[in-house]
Amino acid sequence: MKKIAWAPFLYIIGYHLFLAIALPIYFMSHTPSWGLVATTLSLVFISGLAVTAGYHRCYSHSCYKMHPAVDAVLLFFATLATQGSALRWTHDHRLHHAHVDTDKDPYSVKKGLLYAHILWMFKKSVPIDSKVISDLSRRSMLIFQHKYYPVLMVVANVMTFLTVGWLFNDYLGAFLFAWWVRTLLLHHTTWCINSLAHFWGTRDYSQEHSAVDNYLISLLTYGEGYHNYHHTFAYDYRNGIRWYHFDPTKWLIWTLYKLGLASDLKTVNNYRIARHLLLQHKDELVQKLKESAAVQKVQEVADRLSTTLAQLQSMLDPVQIRAAKKSLREDWREWRHILKTLRKESLLNA
Repeated sequence: MKKIAWAPFLYIIGYHLFLAIALPIYFMSHTPSWGLVATTLSLVFISGLAVTAGYHRCYSHSCYKMHPAVDAVLLFFATLATQGSALRWTHDHRLHHAHVDTDKDPYSVKKGLLYAHILWMFKKSVPIDSKVISDLSRRSMLIFQHKYYPVLMVVANVMTFLTVGWLFNDYLGAFLFAWWVRTLLLHHTTWCINSLAHFWGTRDYSQEHSAVDNYLISLLTYGEGYHNYHHTFAYDYRNGIRWYHFDPTKWLIWTLYKLGLASDLKTVNNYRIARHLLLQHKDELVQKLKESAAVQKVQEVADRLSTTLAQLQSMLDPVQIRAAKKSLREDWREWRHILKTLRKESLLNA
């Protein structure tokens, strides 16, 4: 009992029970307007983006820098999200990345899917280690928010529900939907990043941790579903690196950059990504083909590709670049032929 964090426990369990009782009673005599429902869902989305773009990609991973005005707006909506202060959130998340899947991981999925999703918050947190968040220790807005977080969180939510209630002349509906239903939806979608994004999907970039890539999860988590890539290249401001990947957080940061409201966007060199994927897949192939004569060919072609990709990352001479790209195209064709042949022989599924 001494290890239970009673404040978050009572708060989270309490509002779930409250909604389970209040919503059926409300629907017996009321019908929320489409405007109220749309506003509630919009607030869920905006608050979720504030957490992923602010708390996560900016504060936790320093993937980019934002204008102070944007900082203030994102901090307001992240406070509205009721997920703790930026300093506490960042501290725990950095511990998660540093010790993923171990006992020191605050929300390790190895302790169970439900633990990673919600139960970890009912356990008393370790004190904030100033060394973990030393780069944020002089940011006055973050320090102010952390110091007065409970008051600021309540004020932000009261202001929001009163404003929505005034807009639609439905204060009861706004109280239930714009505050508590929004909180419920926002919490569980964000928590899916810690649970489902470490459980259900593919691990193309790294097999060394539990994080996975899953397009469907990205729809629920504001673009955070490409989690295997994120854990492999955590400093990239993108999670979904392809144009067709659903990553609204990436789009928001890119738009802010184009408007001059964000700077220093960090990305991973495409050749480095390709080389990393190549080495990852080569290791898998070699492991599966230990008894096959194809092992030597896989190693030879993969080594040539790896060398060329590594050179292209820093190559400046146009003549050398053209020659390297020509060699790269030829080796890629051979690599794809090897994969195609192996699949036909069902060796990859052995």
